[in-house]
Amino acid sequence: MTSNLYSTANYLTMSRVIIIPLIMLFLFFDGKAPSFVASLLFIIASITDWADGYLARKQQTVSSLGKFLDPLADKLLVMATMIMLIPLERIPAWIVVLILAREIAITGLRSIAASEGIVIAASKLGKYKTGFQIAALIGLTMHYEYYGFDFHFWGDILLWFALFFTLWSGWDYIKQFKNLIIEKPDSSE
Repeated sequence: MTSNLYSTANYLTMSRVIIIPLIMLFLFFDGKAPSFVASLLFIIASITDWADGYLARKQQTVSSLGKFLDPLADKLLVMATMIMLIPLERIPAWIVVLILAREIAITGLRSIAASEGIVIAASKLGKYKTGFQIAALIGLTMHYEYYGFDFHFWGDILLWFALFFTLWSGWDYIKQFKNLIIEKPDSSE
């Protein structure tokens, strides 16, 4: 692991954080054009999520800062977008609360595990969760119908999949935490 803070990967991660207020700004205005721009910005930010990890590994510039900022930027992007969609009545508040609660709880559990020197790695379920959340939010930010394709309808469908994988992956992390931390044999005996 490198200590290169000024890597392309870290710049991409920071760009994702910088894009968030722009998405929020465009979602503040109702209408087809602002929704399209918000969705386009969200897509660009989501692509940087894949690109920063790829570049960090390829260029061997994985850093502690990047390991910290990348998941934080992802959570900020998804949660800020979801919260902005609540007053637009594009997403139910209760779903946002469940997803936010899961993110906070799992981040806390992973932090406790890390303090014990144990890494609870991201699972395939977590990757599905992220994929469905991003796909759902693209549809819900786009919202309107374009060329006969109802983005809001498909965003709603994908949101249910996102909620399912969010809760399932959360349960999986809790089981991993229990097995690795709570039921860890005491090495002093």
